[in-house]
Amino acid sequence: MEETEVLVVGQGLAGTWLSWWLEQEGISYRVIDNADPSGASRHAAGLINPVTGRRLVTTWMIDELMPFSWKAYQSMGSFLQSELITGTSVIDFFPTVQMLQAFQKRYAEDSPYLHSGNDTAGYDHWFRYDLGWGAISPCYLVQTEKLLTLWRNHIRVKGYLKEESFDTGGLVQHKADLEYHDIHARYIVFSDGKASAANTFFERLPFALNKGEGLLVEIKDIPPGTVFKKGMSLVPWKENIFWVGSSYQWEFSNDQVSETFRLFTENWLKSFLRVPYRITDHFAAVRPATLERRPFVGFHPKFPRVGILNGMGSKGCSLAPYFARELAQRIIGSGTIDPLADINRFERILMKKD
Repeated sequence: MEETEVLVVGQGLAGTWLSWWLEQEGISYRVIDNADPSGASRHAAGLINPVTGRRLVTTWMIDELMPFSWKAYQSMGSFLQSELITGTSVIDFFPTVQMLQAFQKRYAEDSPYLHSGNDTAGYDHWFRYDLGWGAISPCYLVQTEKLLTLWRNHIRVKGYLKEESFDTGGLVQHKADLEYHDIHARYIVFSDGKASAANTFFERLPFALNKGEGLLVEIKDIPPGTVFKKGMSLVPWKENIFWVGSSYQWEFSNDQVSETFRLFTENWLKSFLRVPYRITDHFAAVRPATLERRPFVGFHPKFPRVGILNGMGSKGCSLAPYFARELAQRIIGSGTIDPLADINRFERILMKKD
């Protein structure tokens, strides 16, 4: 029987960061992950944007999350000998008069992340726009695909990775520990994205799964390293490749790509770009979002050895490092979880008898 402290289910952003912090604390762990190519983390744009929505409001906890995320990704990048995060700006071309007015209103209120545009930048050489633009800065770009791949290689070499699907029936709980097939552990933490919404332990949590689609597009003739937005976003992905999207579908019948999205996005590209482009990929994924837009972090009130780190939605790049560390600190007994993220806020629902 293999002995470990923590069994982590899932190696998306949440599972990667939890295993990272456990390793930093010298806590043994094993990761179970089946390398699902449709996982939301692998299709994430990687953008950490401090301002969100049509009203351009500052995102929850962002003043704390921005410096924490920068330091965390820099540390992991140094360990993995690869640059995982860079600074960037979002150039936001206003698609409607209402969005222009919303920007002007928030800018007048002295939002520290908003900056007035200056058309001497000459963006009309590459893009079509009529209502001007503003900038959001600083923002960060995370190389999510590289991060997940490098960390996977690391835990595979260390012998910490079980490349398989999790078998719910294989989990046996005891009072002070648990067993899963040939693994004996003190805790298990589910960081398996959308799968947690159907998990026997956590299916009562108010998940709000939504489907997103995006394209990868080769564009050789626009400035690199900057995010360009006009309703939809062009996010630098790799050299000359931009991530384009994304949609938010709250009602969907499957997790597959759709012709509707592709045609809509192609029309958007044709109307926005003045330069040639070539579509190289079309992808779809289901995000593990939550009704109240706060993550699910902590241990089940009825099953104290069973935990969850999930529900990051589209903010996983900023939320995952921070709350993974809080959970790791909770496991070693030296920290607490923010009450707005702790699943103890749903204790009554989780303890309710069938």
